[in-house]
Amino acid sequence: MSPDDIAYLYSLTNEYRSIRYDLRNMQAFAAALGNPQDAFESILIAGTNGKGSVARMLAAMMPSAGLYTSPHLERLNERIRIGDVEISDADLGRVFEQAKEAAASASGLLYAPTYFEIVTAMAFIHFRNRVRFAVLEVGLGGRLDATNIVHQKVSVITSIGLDHQQFLGNTLEEIAAEKAGIIK
Repeated sequence: MSPDDIAYLYSLTNEYRSIRYDLRNMQAFAAALGNPQDAFESILIAGTNGKGSVARMLAAMMPSAGLYTSPHLERLNERIRIGDVEISDADLGRVFEQAKEAAASASGLLYAPTYFEIVTAMAFIHFRNRVRFAVLEVGLGGRLDATNIVHQKVSVITSIGLDHQQFLGNTLEEIAAEKAGIIK
């Protein structure tokens, strides 16, 4: 990705400041990309604590699986992996361009795709035709998270605590219900 591409993506702010909670938008966005999330089997992980650790452990059991986590610590590439290999800068640029083009031309969008929706779509594009399985970490909540458009084979919910109450609810029960929204 070029510095301008990175600047554009970051101008959308991060997943918490740009959150819009409606799966219809992500579904329309993915449809414009040819529904890449349907090209592989998924494991979807939600929870308050331990999502990343569980995702990495599951991915380690399937060395050729895709792994999508958030947030990244240093580089966006960290979020999208196949096995132990981060997405290359060239592939990151390629999937970004595809996502950006689809975002500009997709019909049925309720709003311009958010940072998290675009990065999630980039992971789906990268995994399409490359992996048989992908382990996906929910960004926030579960029921209305952009990752929840997949038809996963397995849903995992780690420990639940009071987190992101402004989006998920004020009680453990309300928050648990949002996270349980990944169960299909």
